Amino acid sequence: MANVNIKFNGKEFLLSCENGQEEHLEELSVHLNEKFNNLKSSLGNIGESKLLLITSITVMDEYFETKKKIDQKISELKNLTEKFKELKSLVYEYKENKEQEIKRLNDEQLHLKNEIEQSKEDYEKIIDHATDQIEDFLKKASSENSIQ
Repeated sequence: MANVNIKFNGKEFLLSCENGQEEHLEELSVHLNEKFNNLKSSLGNIGESKLLLITSITVMDEYFETKKKIDQKISELKNLTEKFKELKSLVYEYKENKEQEIKRLNDEQLHLKNEIEQSKEDYEKIIDHATDQIEDFLKKASSENSIQ
């Protein structure tokens, strides 16, 4: 334990604190002494006990107001966290839907490509067959003309 000399209301006090907390204890005492002296200036000489009580109530009021604001911010943060989780879920769902749609479109594209390829082969067969029939017809017609 460390010991710290604190000056409060013109008097010195020896206080103990954990090692390493000396500076923090001095900061707190300076802050409390300022509040005490400000109240003493504004309220006049109303007695040290009453002034200490009012100073304590003022400090506790600041503490509770700060705590209330912190609790409100924690609640807001929790709400934002829930909204973020919901948004994240929607993003993943949207991504999954789009990936499925891309897969479906790729499958359709492949199917259409295969149909086009098959149609091209069928067309070439029809053209080849038609060409062969025309050639046969022309040969027959030409052989019939040469016979006559």
